[in-house]
Amino acid sequence: MARKPKLDTVLAGAVETARLALREIADDAEIGEHCGAAVEGERLVTHRFVSLREGYRGWTWFVTLARIPRAKAKDATVCELGIIPDEQALLAPAWVPWADRLAQEEIDAAQQEAEIAESGETPAAEENSEHVQLEAQTTSANESVSVDNVELAEVSVEDTDATTGAAQPARRPVRRRRTAQRTAARRRAAARNRSRKTSD
Repeated sequence: MARKPKLDTVLAGAVETARLALREIADDAEIGEHCGAAVEGERLVTHRFVSLREGYRGWTWFVTLARIPRAKAKDATVCELGIIPDEQALLAPAWVPWADRLAQEEIDAAQQEAEIAESGETPAAEENSEHVQLEAQTTSANESVSVDNVELAEVSVEDTDATTGAAQPARRPVRRRRTAQRTAARRRAAARNRSRKTSD
């Protein structure tokens, strides 16, 4: 049976040496009172200090010191230092895997999207969106044709009032109106074809 090491009195008394070592990673105001020293091994002692750092209340600073035989406290070697939580420390909640954090509705939705992607089908929401876009394009085309017809009619009336021989200038707006009507008819036919392809 291994012999339990005894507390090294020289290292246990090296409180100021441990405090000076902590100043490398913390301010003096963040280091509280000495909590004690614990033996870690032969001529190996860990000192603990209360943490006063903001956000780390309930934590403890620690410094592990070691020395060679017949060495004094001022010659101690700093092996390790840092800060660790106590039982009353405020800690972050335990990490939960991403799959366990998902709601059942999100899992079902993800599975449905995966099945649709594999089958190559188009979701109903996208089909409805395409129909709405086609209807909006058709309505916009009809409105633009109506506006063009009104403007052409106004131009024809002005030309007739301005000159007595208005027959020749009035033919140009008529041709433009017929061209606009043909363009609108082509747009409506194209929209109907796209709608039929989508429904098929």
